[in-house]
Amino acid sequence: QVQLVESGGGLVQAGGSLRLSCAASGRTFSRYAMGWFRQTPGRERELVGTINWTGGSTYYADSVKGRFTISRDNPKNTVYLQMNSLKPEDTAVYYCAQDRTPYTVAPGPNDNYWGQGTQVTVSP
Repeated sequence: QVQLVESGGGLVQAGGSLRLSCAASGRTFSRYAMGWFRQTPGRERELVGTINWTGGSTYYADSVKGRFTISRDNPKNTVYLQMNSLKPEDTAVYYCAQDRTPYTVAPGPNDNYWGQGTQVTVSP
């Protein structure tokens, strides 16, 4: 079965950086678009960024554009989220997602496999 395991979360001061990793297993990683989403208590899960199955196309939410970078290493079955210039409003649980359908541009908001999430906390 598909498993997604996030790592790299933690506590950082505003202006700092973190890199999240998501290791995937269970099927051919290189066929599937990946994404990062985040959620805070009382709010709906929101899209952070996506990357298509080849790694040649990415998308970012306006709130993180220019600060976050998503990338993938297909031989390592891993997707990354490099987060720079972090702000307190970036505090959330970050989830890795893999599209259930192969060869797409990006995973949608719901029909995905999900990781367990990793907490990112940015202090003022």
